[in-house]
Parts: sequence; structure tokens; C-alpha cells
Amino acid sequence: MINKTKIIATIGPSTSSKEMLGKIIQRGVNVCRINFSHVSHSEAKEIIDNIKEVNKQIHAHTAILADLQGPKIRVGNFEKPIKIKKGSYIYFNTTKKQPNDIFISYKNFAKDVKKGDRVLLDDGKLSLLVESSNGKNRVKLKVIFGGLLKSNKGVNLPNTDISLPCLTKKDNEDLSFLLEQKIEWIGLSFVRSAEDVKKLKNIIKRHKKSQALIITKIEKPEAINDIDNIILETDAIMVARGDLGVEVPLHKVPVFQKMIVQKCIKQSKPVVIATQMLESMTDNISATRAEVNDVANSVIDGADAMMLSGETSVGIHPLRVIDTMRKVIKDVEKSRHNISKNDPEREIVLNERYISNAICANACQIADNVNAQAIITATYSGYNTIKTSSYRPKAYIYAFTNHHTILNTLSLVWGVKAFYYEGGKTSDDTVLETKSILKKHKYVKRGDKVINIASMPAEERGMTNMMKLSKVK
Repeated sequence: MINKTKIIATIGPSTSSKEMLGKIIQRGVNVCRINFSHVSHSEAKEIIDNIKEVNKQIHAHTAILADLQGPKIRVGNFEKPIKIKKGSYIYFNTTKKQPNDIFISYKNFAKDVKKGDRVLLDDGKLSLLVESSNGKNRVKLKVIFGGLLKSNKGVNLPNTDISLPCLTKKDNEDLSFLLEQKIEWIGLSFVRSAEDVKKLKNIIKRHKKSQALIITKIEKPEAINDIDNIILETDAIMVARGDLGVEVPLHKVPVFQKMIVQKCIKQSKPVVIATQMLESMTDNISATRAEVNDVANSVIDGADAMMLSGETSVGIHPLRVIDTMRKVIKDVEKSRHNISKNDPEREIVLNERYISNAICANACQIADNVNAQAIITATYSGYNTIKTSSYRPKAYIYAFTNHHTILNTLSLVWGVKAFYYEGGKTSDDTVLETKSILKKHKYVKRGDKVINIASMPAEERGMTNMMKLSKVK
């Protein structure tokens, strides 16, 4: 049984060797994430090459997600942690010339903040309020909740309209490297509007070698306000609950998560849930009950994938973490709480692809009605497969394509297993051959009902306009 909900693992010291990459992929990892906040180009190149080599060795189609750092604001380096007391005043400075001030990496900090703005440090563990600013380089802040401040900790400004660009100088340098590597997904951090997504899209379009798609990370309140436009513009969404839970009131995050998942499914955009899925397993051999419920609820909501961060990058039990997540997914998907058993609404979007949309929607409806074991998509762009997935059918979706990039890209998408296939000369050939391949690999058996969708005539590789229900012989 294949899990429909996919697993993304962040690669770090615990998993970057070729041997460990092979193990985690065989245990159920569908996408490997490289966090460009923590790797050099040479380190990233070695990881990328290792993933591609493992894919060839074990005939896998693991996708690669490169996560850009974005305009992350941090404090400077200290010899030892600084104790900040509640009720006291401290100074942030954008230059390093004042030894008693705390350096902050955001050059326009003093210009952009105003009195009363909240400043949160270390994922919200410390809370400050802006008292005054000289408008140039120095800001006075009052400590509301104190504690120990360590070097290079992140800074969040939930009330401030920051003037930093979405793509920093470092991001552009990382992009120049990444677009030469033929990876499938690029994560765009700290997005505030759909315009940020368009800027990255234009950069990728100008680079002829890359066909990378964009995962927009929702971490800012401004992104929540523009969520409908962002979903329409991007290729996929990540609910990045770490920074989002600092930037917006924490109690709002669960509702935002469910809202975003529902909107993404409706618009046929893959959606990923990230941050603290099984975080206690970074150091422990088992997850908490709350974490297991969190994973289960993400499956019930219908998320395409869930992402592991420190659990697999620096954790001491990466294989155990993956096993735990896979088992939770499996049990939920076998239960009556599986999203496929909730009779999802299958709205046909009336756009230039409405014929394809109608074929995909009705293929899912018929598959449910006749209890088909498989929906087989012949695809050249991935569109009909992603659209079919968005309807969350009970049947498994098997995609056949001769496009290696699409093959790996679909590893992120709910309910899909992809196969490399050169393509039959006719639609009838494609139907017979794809069923034969699935039977050979024991995904279907004699007498099973399957539905094929494809374009006809096959040689034109046009939009999906054909559906056929048949039995496996």
C-alpha cells in the first residue's frame, strides 16, 4: 500500500551521506529539502548529486526542494548569551560600532519601526516594544518578556511594514547556482504578496535550462491577507507554521492552516504543512501524543505533504522519525477519516482547460462509483495528474510521462505514483500498456477496474480529452 500523503525531509548532517539518502528514500521520503540558510553551494551540489545518483540506483523519482533563506532578520554574534530582564531597556543598532548595543542585520530597522511596534526574538521567546528611534541606525526598546538572547537568533516584526525585498542578494546568488542544477521545486520565503511570486517566476522564465516550480511559504500576516492571489500565482503553498506562529497570534494558526489547505485543494495547488511536526523526535525516540495528532489531522485535512525539518537534518533518529510519520499517514488513510471518504466537492473550473478539468473531475467520480482501483494519467505537463489529485479520489493515481522533471515533480503531489513511459503510438496502445505495467508491478490485478485519461490523438500531446473505463485482463 502506497501512502497518498507525501513526506518531505530536510537534509542535513544526519542524512546528507549517499548511504543515508538511500535509506530515507526507501523508508518513504518523497522530497528532499535543502535549506539554503545553512548550506554552501559546494555542500548543496554534493547533496543534489547524491540524491540524483540514489534515484538512478534504486529507480526512485525523489524530488528536490531548494528553500531560499529570504529576508531573515537576525541579531549579531555575542561571546556569550545576553540576559535581558523584563522592564529594562536595550538598544538595537544597525552598525557594529556601539559595543553596548545589540547589532541587528536589518539596515532600515531604525527607519521602518515606530513607537509601540512589537519586536520578537528567538521564535517569540523574548518580546520587546519599540520605545524610540533616531531614524538612522539606533532604536531603544523596552523588554516585555525577557530571557537569554543567543547569537544569530531570528527577529520578527509583526507590526512593522518592512522595506526589505523578498529576494535578497544572497537569494539571487543562490538562485543563479540553483537554476543550473535542474531541481524541481524552489521555496520562496517571507512572501508578502502575489507580486513577490511573480518576480521569482520571471527570473526562472528567463533561465532557459530550468523548469523549477515555486512553493510559496506562508509566514507573514501580509501573505494571509493576499492569500487568494498568492495561491492563483504560485505552483504550490507551504504553511510554514514556525515564523507564521510568531508573526500572527499563535491561536490563529490552526484556523489559517485549515483555510489555506481548503483553498489550495479547490485551486488544484499542492499544499505542504511544515514546522514541528515531530520535533520532539529530534532528540527522543518517540513523538508526543500531540505531535502524532498534529500529523494525523494534517492527513485528515487533505494536505499533499508534510515536512520534517530538524528531525531529519540534525536529529539523532531520522529513520525512526520517517517510520513514525509513515505509519501515522498509513493508519489515517486506511480509516474512515481519510479525506477521500468524505465525498469531496468536485467543482469543474471553467477556464481555458475546462474540458480537461471536466474529464479529471468525472474520472474521479466514476472511479468512486465503480470502486476502481486506479486512475491512470498519461501526461506531458503534469496538469491532468495534479488536477485529478486535487479531487482527492479513493483510487490511487498512476501517472505515466516521458518527462523526467515532471516525473520527479509529481513526487510532491497527493495520491500520485509516477512512472517513466515513452508513450504508446495510439491512445489504445497507451491504455493497454499502462495497465500491463501496473499489473506487472502488482499495483493492480486481473479483474480490477481502472480508468485511463489522456489526450487523443496521442501524438499531438494536447489537452486531456479522453476517458476510458476498463478491466485489467
